[in-house]
Amino acid sequence: MADKGYIFKVLAHASFGKMKNVIKAVHKKSGKNSISIFFDMLWCAKRYGAGYYDYQIFAFYNLNKEQRKTFVTRLISKKFNTYMNDPEYDHLFNNKDEFNVLFKDYIGRGFLELEKATKDEVKDFVSTREYIFCKMKDLECGHGCERLKISDFADFEALYDYLTDKKFCTIEDNIVQHPALSKLYSNAVNSLRIITIIDDNNVPHCVYLVQKMGCGGSIIDNNCLFSPVDPETGVIKYPAHSGDTTKGIVYNEHPDTKVHIQGYQLPFIKEAVDMCLKAAMVVPQVRYVGWDVALTENGPVIIEGNNYCAHDFWQLPPHTPDKIGMLPTITKLVPSFKY
Repeated sequence: MADKGYIFKVLAHASFGKMKNVIKAVHKKSGKNSISIFFDMLWCAKRYGAGYYDYQIFAFYNLNKEQRKTFVTRLISKKFNTYMNDPEYDHLFNNKDEFNVLFKDYIGRGFLELEKATKDEVKDFVSTREYIFCKMKDLECGHGCERLKISDFADFEALYDYLTDKKFCTIEDNIVQHPALSKLYSNAVNSLRIITIIDDNNVPHCVYLVQKMGCGGSIIDNNCLFSPVDPETGVIKYPAHSGDTTKGIVYNEHPDTKVHIQGYQLPFIKEAVDMCLKAAMVVPQVRYVGWDVALTENGPVIIEGNNYCAHDFWQLPPHTPDKIGMLPTITKLVPSFKY
C-alpha cells in the first residue's frame, strides 16, 4: 500500500490547478459532489498510491475498494520498475546505438551510428535507400525522430549537413509495415507494445499486448490510438482508446481510415510474442520491458525496448470490463515484489 507520507508528497508536488481541472472533469462525468471527489482522491492517494490522474483515467470514482486495490497506480508502478530493473543497465535500452548493436538479431534492419561513421560510410548507406529513419540518442516515445526521403535533398552534402546539424545519433532503414497495418493507418509504422516480465523463477512472460495506431498525419504512433490484442488469435479485442489517456475518447473505427477496430485481425502475433520472450532474456537484469514491435510482410521486428513502462494504458475502463487492474497478474508472477 502507499507510504504513510505519500499523501503529503502528493499534496506538496501537486499542481492544484491541474487537480482542480481533474475534479471538474470527474464531477462532469460522474455527477458526484466535487468536495467528496477531492477527499476521495486524497484517500486513494494514501491507500492505493494513486495520483489524481490515476483517479480520473482508471475511473476510481466508479470502483469499490476491492477493485481499486487491483490497479497498478503511479506509486506502485514506480516501485515495480525500480524493483525489477537494475539502473546499471538502463543505457543498453536508452542509447539507441547500443540497443541496435545488442539486439541486432531482432531489429531486422540496417543501421549506422553517426557518431562513429565516416562521411563516406554515411554516403554509402544512404545511396542505396529511398528513405531513412533518424533517431536522437537518448530520447523516448519517438521524440526527435524524422523520416527523410533522400530525393528531397539537393545532394548528399545537403543531407549530411542536415543530419549533423540536427545531431541525430542513428540512421536506420525505414521499416515497411505489413499491408494489414497500412490499412489501419499508412503514414506511420503502427507498432505493437508488448510487455514482458521475467518472473521470480527467471522465466519470461508476455503479460500484455496492445496495437498502437497513428492518426491525423503523424509519422509516429505515440499518443495517437491504441487497443489491446489477443496474444493467441491476433485479434484486436476492444475499440481503440485515445493516446492521451486523460481524454477517455473511444474509437470504434479509425478516425482517418474508417477501419472498424474491434475484431480486426493482425498478422504474426504469436511470432511477435515469441520474439519478445527471447529478447527479454538478453539483458535479464532488466526484468520488466515494453517492446515496440513492427509487423512487416516477413514477420515481426523490434523497434525499441522501453525499460520504464507507462502504467496507464493497460488498465483503462473501456479495456477492463471486469474492472480489474494488472496488479494481481504482476504479483502472481513476482510474489517477491512488496508494495
